[in-house]
This record gives sequence, C-alpha cells and structure tokens, in this order.
Amino acid sequence: MKRLPIPDDVTGDEIDQSVRQELLSLPKTLAEDVARNLVMVAKLLDTEPEQAYGYARIALRLASRVAAVREAAGFASYAVGKYSEALAEFRAARRMTGNTELWPVMADCERGMGRPERALAMAGEPEVQKLDRAGQVEMRLVAAGARRDMGQADAAVVTLQSSELASHSIQPWTARLRYAYADALLAVGREDEAREWFAKALEADQGGTTDASDRLAELDGVEFVDALDPDEAAQDEAAQDEVETVTVTVTEAPEADSEPASTESVADQPQDTEEPQDSDEPQGSDASQDGDEPQGSDEPRDGDDR
Repeated sequence: MKRLPIPDDVTGDEIDQSVRQELLSLPKTLAEDVARNLVMVAKLLDTEPEQAYGYARIALRLASRVAAVREAAGFASYAVGKYSEALAEFRAARRMTGNTELWPVMADCERGMGRPERALAMAGEPEVQKLDRAGQVEMRLVAAGARRDMGQADAAVVTLQSSELASHSIQPWTARLRYAYADALLAVGREDEAREWFAKALEADQGGTTDASDRLAELDGVEFVDALDPDEAAQDEAAQDEVETVTVTVTEAPEADSEPASTESVADQPQDTEEPQDSDEPQGSDASQDGDEPQGSDEPRDGDDR
C-alpha cells in the first residue's frame, strides 16, 4: 500500500476522544497509523482537499470497519466532488452508528449527482425530525438548493423562511442561512431585499465563511482594485525602466552674426532587452442506493453556501 508522508509532529493524539474510542478495537500500532492519517485529513480538508482525499483513502484501506473512518472518507470525497463515493461512505457510517446527523449532507450528495428531487424527498423524511437545530437548518439549506436546481426559485425563497431566519440571535449557521436567503431573493429579482439580507449575513459572518461583502459591493456597483497586485507592479516597473531621461542645457544668447550655440546633453539610456455500493466495504467512485440509481457527477449548485 502506497503511503503518504506525515510530519513527525503529527502523533495521532490530536483526534477527538470519540474517534479514539472507536479505534480501540484495532491493534495499537494500526490504531496509531489510522489516527495519524485521520489527523492529516482534518488538517487538509479545507485547504488542500485533494491531498486530504489521499490520506482518507489510506485510512479507509487500513480500517474500513470503523465508522469514524468511513465518515472521514465521505467528507473527503465530498470535498473533491466525488458525490457518489461520498454518499456510499456516509451510508456505511450511518448504518454502523445509527445516527441521523449525516442526513443533510447525504441529501446534498444527491444534489451533486444531479438528483435534486431525491434530495427534496429526503427533506420530508422522518429522519429530519431527529436532527438537532443546526441539522434542521442545514437540511433547509439543502432543500432550498434542490428547489433552485429544479427551477423553482420562488419556492426556494419560501423554503428558507423560518424562525431561525427571523431570529436576531447569532448562531453558527446564521450567516450561511441569511446569505442563502439573500441569494434566493436576488434570483427572483427582489434586489433591494437581497441587499438587505446580504448586509445581515455580513453582520453575522464573524468567521468570514461567506463572500457577503463582495456581493454587497457588486450590488452597489463598487469595483475593488488591488493596489499591491504583483503583476501590475511588475508592469509599472518595466515601464519605468523604458523611460528615457533627457537633460537639456541652453547656453547664453549668441552674439550677432554667430552661429546659434545650444547644446543638448542626453543621459545614458539603458539598452533595450527582450525581456457506491451500499456495503460496509470501502467504495469506489460509484455508489448504489437500496434500489437501482443512476450515477451523476454534476457540480454542486449555488443554492446554498456549503
């Protein structure tokens, strides 16, 4: 099995206690190896998803019967757009634990595979009622995105209207919910209201998880120019080098009948240069549901900010 390099300072002790408990079923050396790969997945998932995916596949080959490993593999697959593979891993993890917390991201995988109607159907299943408040908000975001995927823009606006949206308290999901609502309003031509909700999203976005400030600027017709753009700076420097420096010296007025006497001194000039399957075994890129289901690889939609 090909391994990926892991820094010496990554010991595996960084993982959550709950994950550590799951790894106790493995031999000690194997558990440490799996833990270190899971730490790398967590470190790289947001910034280097392709690398995170590689570490997740290694962990999966080492310990495919550990639910935390299947879940990590699912999120790594999801991050690189392998939605069919991600769905298979999430199903396996859910079957091992019995938890419903992965229900919203499973529905979003259906969207990513080009099946918004299935995502919408999942939003009406009893599993949604078992989700905590954050999970229900996430499910609402997915359902609204599915509505937009199906061309039901007005219905998407209605789907996002909720007590969580109306609340003035700031929760971890508040910025994304307000942003999704503003985007949905803009999609149906309600620009003034959209601007108001983008502003509210920016107010709640303390961690910079959305680009609400850019959307506001776009609506206001503001264009940002990066004064420190390295490309522009290099062009300005090259242009300055090409400027010819000329010094002109004029003598006193010549006497009558004499030749005009003016001299022109030119400074030295620089020379020009050219510059899945539904089983507990690791899945490949295809996943199957309990019945036959077509595969897809559509990019995720912009209905919500995932």
